[in-house]
Amino acid sequence: MSFKSLGLSDKLVQGILATGYTAPTAIQSQAIPTALQGRDIIGCAQTGTGKTAAFVLPILNRLAAHEAAGHASHGIKALVLTPTRELAQQVEESVKTYGRFMNLRTLAIYGGVGYGPQLQSLQRGVDFVVATPGRLIDLMNSRRIDLSKVEVLVLDEADRMMDMGFIPDVRRIVAQIPKERQTLMFSATMSREIRELTATIQRQPQLIEIGERRNPVATVTQHIFTVPREQKMDLLIHIVEEANLDCVLVFSRTKHGADRISQKLERRGIRSAALHSNRTQSQRQKALDGFKRGHYRVLVATDIAARGIDVEGISHVINFDTPVYAEDYIHRIGRTGRAMATGDAITFVSRDEEDHLRSIEKFIGKRLERKRHPTFMPTAPQPFHKPQQQQAHHPQPHAPKPAHHQPHPQHPPKHGPQALQQASHETRGPSPRPQQPAAHHPHPKPRPKLSFWQRRRQRGGNH
Repeated sequence: MSFKSLGLSDKLVQGILATGYTAPTAIQSQAIPTALQGRDIIGCAQTGTGKTAAFVLPILNRLAAHEAAGHASHGIKALVLTPTRELAQQVEESVKTYGRFMNLRTLAIYGGVGYGPQLQSLQRGVDFVVATPGRLIDLMNSRRIDLSKVEVLVLDEADRMMDMGFIPDVRRIVAQIPKERQTLMFSATMSREIRELTATIQRQPQLIEIGERRNPVATVTQHIFTVPREQKMDLLIHIVEEANLDCVLVFSRTKHGADRISQKLERRGIRSAALHSNRTQSQRQKALDGFKRGHYRVLVATDIAARGIDVEGISHVINFDTPVYAEDYIHRIGRTGRAMATGDAITFVSRDEEDHLRSIEKFIGKRLERKRHPTFMPTAPQPFHKPQQQQAHHPQPHAPKPAHHQPHPQHPPKHGPQALQQASHETRGPSPRPQQPAAHHPHPKPRPKLSFWQRRRQRGGNH
């Protein structure tokens, strides 16, 4: 099947062929004809199967028909909502690439950058908007954007928007869009909450499901390596250096973890960059562009930031931390083996992450073989010698008392600071502090001869 046979316009087919694509994927073959009929769609397919083109191409075809009919463009006709900036940029790039022979104005709206350029583009007029919910809500609140002319709404990566808490914002945005519209929803997974959302914003949608919803892409080979947590970094370096890998995507559970991994790789001489939400937009773009150009051999990313990473030739995805959520595992490993290319997905599993792995196995309905890396020889940890505890000393009844105890009033010290304190005490008279009872000695020594002041104190003080 060719793109021309799907019913797309000549200008659009020309733009598709210019990208090097000659035949549609399975999700594109089923979704595009249905979308061209104007029907609402729920598209469920694994990451890397071509979902972006499955909704971008029908929208461009609609806009091409407006252009051919000579209808002047007044307002935004298409709106795509994405969970991350990177994904918004990716969709915008696809729109520009496929529509290169069309008279089309597109704009990506996301946070982390100034409002100026986005506002200027909106003032000049835009046909196609790709936006993250947060920045779009800001523009709506300030009345800088008009969504009253939108004809097609797309929710891309709807499951991730649900996970990130964007659904209330999505509902606010939908309320500002005409009810007479076409709504397309695409996701790698389809939860009960997503289905509840579709029931409120779509009209009799057509479900298009490609492959087993919970199965990873068939072109990805999965490897599970058991390794102690403290040896994960050594294993990562060993894998990258042994095979001389140059396009590796490493996933970290936390932003600080991604920074640490990247810094340790750099110290080892492996060019790498970190990608997470704490980075500025320019830093994120620099890291992603450098990874695409091959300047960085390794890109270390968190789950949220990795949405939208569409880099050809990623040979390995390495889960430095085992994903807590099984859905994230599907998204992670789908970053390799894209467009029917082969790839390897490696997951490091420490003892405390076994429960996460079992959840993944339950989700995909398959047991994953656990094994040790065949050529990795971890450095033996230094033996830990527990310091010998000194035996507690229990003085015998006749043994002298430790130095830190107060001396017995009947045995005043003869020398040192305690002697001075005792002499001062005897001169001033008895201390107002209550006296501790004298220790009981089973064999009392003969009573020594008392001084004049000691005998006087025992008789009752100064009377």
